[in-house]
Amino acid sequence: MELIKRYKVLAAILAVVVAVGVGCWVYQLIFGLTVTGMNNGTSWGLYITNFMFFVGLSAGGLIVASSASVFHITKFKAVALPAIILSTVCICAAGMFVLIDLGGIQRVWRILTGPNPTSPLLWDVCVITCYLIINVLYLVFMTRGNQHAVSIVSRFALPCAILVHSVTAWIFGLEAAKEGWYTAIMAPIFVASAMDSGLALLLVVLGILKKAGIYDTSRELMAMLAGLLCTCVAVDAFFIFCEVLTMAYPGAAGAETLALLTTGPTAPFFWFEIICGLVVPFCILVFAKNRQSAVLVNVACVLIVVGVFCKRIWLLFTAFIVPNVMGAPGIISGSSEAAHATGTASFAVLSSYAPTPIEILVVAGVISLVILAFMVLASKLIVDRREK
Repeated sequence: MELIKRYKVLAAILAVVVAVGVGCWVYQLIFGLTVTGMNNGTSWGLYITNFMFFVGLSAGGLIVASSASVFHITKFKAVALPAIILSTVCICAAGMFVLIDLGGIQRVWRILTGPNPTSPLLWDVCVITCYLIINVLYLVFMTRGNQHAVSIVSRFALPCAILVHSVTAWIFGLEAAKEGWYTAIMAPIFVASAMDSGLALLLVVLGILKKAGIYDTSRELMAMLAGLLCTCVAVDAFFIFCEVLTMAYPGAAGAETLALLTTGPTAPFFWFEIICGLVVPFCILVFAKNRQSAVLVNVACVLIVVGVFCKRIWLLFTAFIVPNVMGAPGIISGSSEAAHATGTASFAVLSSYAPTPIEILVVAGVISLVILAFMVLASKLIVDRREK
C-alpha cells in the first residue's frame, strides 16, 4: 500500500467522501429516488450522465493495451498495466452508477428472472459484465507474466471495448420517441468520444505516475499517444459535424432540437465541448512540437475530458427539454426532493431538472472510491512488483 502511505492525507479525504456518499445512497434507498432532482419528465439525471462518461473513460486504457498484442504495437506494452488498471476501475464505476440509478437495487435479480431480449438495457448489462471479466482476466494474466494468455484475451478485448460503447449508445439511439437521440450515428459518436476521453485520461494518469516517480513513461511514447489522441479528436469532431449538418439542413426534422442545442438551456455545454473540448485541444496536439510539452498535452487532455463530460450532459438533457406529448398533464415541476419535503407537488407542462446535494454527494463518493481503488491496485500491481 505504498501509494496510500505516501498520500495518506489524500487517501483519508477520499475515504471520508466515500463514507458520506454511502450514507447519502442509503438515505436514497430509504426514501427512494424522490430525494434526487429526477422526476417523471426528466427520468435520467446525473447518475446516467456519469454512467455514459465512465463507460467512455474505460475505453482508452483497454484499447491501448489490447492494441499492443492485436496490432503488434510493441511500444504500447510499456503502458499496458496502468492502462488496464484504469480501465477496470472506470468500468466498475459505470456499473455502480447504473445500480445506484435503479433506486430499488433489491430487485436487480429480476434481470435474471425476467430478461427482455429486445431491450438495449439488457444488452448493456451483458456486455458490461463481459467487459469487466475481460479486464480482470487481462490483469491476472499480465501480472502473472502469461503473455500467451494476454495475447488471446486481447483478441476479445478490442471488439468488446468497441461493443460496450456501441451498446450504450443504442440505449439512446434506438429511442424513436426522442428526436435528440434517434440517429444511426449515435454509436460512432460514442465510440469516438470514448477514445477521446479514455486516452486523454490515460495520458493524465501516466503523467501523474511519472511525476510521482511511480511509473516512468518515455517522452517519445507520450508524444505518440498524444498524436493518436489528436486523430481521435478529429474523428469525433467529424461525426458531430455530420450530425449537426443533418439536423440543420433545410427541411430537416431535427431543426427544433438543434435550436435547443445551440441556443437553449444545454447550449453552454454544447459550445464548451465544441470549442474547448475539440477545437482547442486539436489546435494544440496537431503540432508535433506541442506534443513534446507535458504541460500542453496535459492542458489539452483535461479540456478533452471535461468537454466529453459536457457532451454527455447536452446529449442526455437536450432530448428531455421537449416532452413526448406536448401539453400532457402531470409533469412534476422542479425538484422532487422539494416536493417530498413539503408534502406537495406542483405540476407543469414542461419538465425541469437540477441535481440535488444527495445526487452530487453520491457521485462524489463513487469517484472518490474509483481513485482509491486505482491507488490500491497501482500499489499492489505496479509499486510492489517493481520493488520485488
